[in-house]
Amino acid sequence: MDYLIERNPEALVATGQKHLNGFEDVAYITLYFPDSIIAHVNVNWLSPVKVRTTLIGGEKKMLVWNDLEADEKVKVYDRGVNIASQEGLYELLVNYRSGDMWAPQLEQVEALRDELMYFVECISGSRQPLNDGAAGLRVVKILEAASKSLRKRGALVCL
Repeated sequence: MDYLIERNPEALVATGQKHLNGFEDVAYITLYFPDSIIAHVNVNWLSPVKVRTTLIGGEKKMLVWNDLEADEKVKVYDRGVNIASQEGLYELLVNYRSGDMWAPQLEQVEALRDELMYFVECISGSRQPLNDGAAGLRVVKILEAASKSLRKRGALVCL
């Protein structure tokens, strides 16, 4: 989520539905960033299953981070697509590549303790916060744009 806090999306689309309390209980948001980067955020307060998964797809490798896993929270997949183009679009050759999966050993850290240490370092002046007032303003603008898109039933909203 730090990427979403640090970068400015160009536009977004949000769809969702109200079920219980007058607010959207289920929402799907697509954020469009420069350089053809997109992010999908799915929020479902009604789901009986908790999901905290981030997927990052690159040209050569893909990463899956699952915060609910006790071990192997991060898995790196050696998978991608090799494209060999000839003269025309109709002669485009796509070759799917599937390799190994690697789960790096990560230090087991209690998330709340880590966040509190970060907070203390920021207020003591030894660290510059990523989530400063400017980041907060960007998040509020994203949320306002998402609300506008929801009211317009999934219309594209430029930021």
